[in-house]
Amino acid sequence: MTRPQTTVEKILARASGNASVAPNQIVEVAPDFSYSHDYAVFAIDAFEQMGATAVVAPERIAIGLDHGFPVNNARDANNHARIRAFAKKHKFLEFFEGGTGIAHQVMMEKGLVTPGALVLASDSHTPSGGAVGALAIGTGETELGFMWATGRTWLKVPETIRVILTGALQRGVLAKDVMLSIVGRMGVLGGGYKMLEYQGPAVKTLTVSERFTFCNMSAEIGAKSSIFPCDEVTEAFVQSRARFPYAAVSSDADAVYARELTIDLASIEPMVALPGREDRGVPVGEAEGRRINQVFIGSCTNARTDDLAIAAAILRNRKVHPDVRLLVVPASRQVGLDIALNGDLAILLEAGATLMPSGCAVCAGAHQGVLGDGEVCLSTSNRNMPGRMGNKNAEIMLCSPATAAASAVTGVVTDARKLNT
Repeated sequence: MTRPQTTVEKILARASGNASVAPNQIVEVAPDFSYSHDYAVFAIDAFEQMGATAVVAPERIAIGLDHGFPVNNARDANNHARIRAFAKKHKFLEFFEGGTGIAHQVMMEKGLVTPGALVLASDSHTPSGGAVGALAIGTGETELGFMWATGRTWLKVPETIRVILTGALQRGVLAKDVMLSIVGRMGVLGGGYKMLEYQGPAVKTLTVSERFTFCNMSAEIGAKSSIFPCDEVTEAFVQSRARFPYAAVSSDADAVYARELTIDLASIEPMVALPGREDRGVPVGEAEGRRINQVFIGSCTNARTDDLAIAAAILRNRKVHPDVRLLVVPASRQVGLDIALNGDLAILLEAGATLMPSGCAVCAGAHQGVLGDGEVCLSTSNRNMPGRMGNKNAEIMLCSPATAAASAVTGVVTDARKLNT
């Protein structure tokens, strides 16, 4: 008799050619889709060092340059040129030039991440794809190069934590606040190699963008990945853009979970993660009044059209504080176009924001938005460890787009609900 399966176990069973799988089992899988970014150069190194000459299933592979664009040094420019040539030579399905956007965002927009698919990519925030019901897992670049050469890799089947979402978000509380609360509750290692499977009556109230934020930050608790069910919300997003056939997958009613966690959305307040660790989340009131030098509204976590609309609503007819730099980085060129057409871009620029190219450079501290010694940045990103934005002698706090925008106006950490919007 087949063991009752979770969503993740069903996806891994199919991808490995098994009728069923069990937690901690090692399986050899063929991914449905894989992708990489600037670090693909290391995958190319591995591929060539193996003596491989042909990429397996290039029609299921994409690359999107996003970490170091626009390029500011010859080394990265040469690496980009090498990646472009490799993708062209091996006829990858898609190559997204720098400026198209953050790879996780672009792959979703372009319909390359689909429900029920096993998606592997060389970045720790690959789990974002769980927003549409895909099992999306981050891999190393060497492992990716091996997959290019063989079409396969191995995975250990993770245990699954069932997260039941109930209630409704209060006014001014966003998905990012919920995730900062969850990360604080579980700790940065609390999800160690486990899946988070979101269920419960509140799931249907969350947009794909909000689900993206939830899944994106599973890396911040050490989880293997996280996933939402494929429902009407998912279908409305995926149907018109899916590039591959797909089949929704759901857990058996009697599936076995490692444990269960219930989150009442109505109990969540606006949150701020204090400098140093992502699990140092506190209600914004406990951090109010702390001076800031820079506000960053961007990253794969919170820079989509709805995120920037929230920021624009707060910044309308207001100005950025003279002691604050406000950097806005749309998650993709499409998001930039959206806010240009709906008027939000004009509001942000009139308020004093600096618009920057879509990508990861500010978040990763690559070569844009680097902080000075002793400076403090309030960021809508996902990480705030020392040195994350390019300077170990600076500090980063994490927050929602609403808190970021309100604080950019006042010059100190501020609860957006206290501003008249």
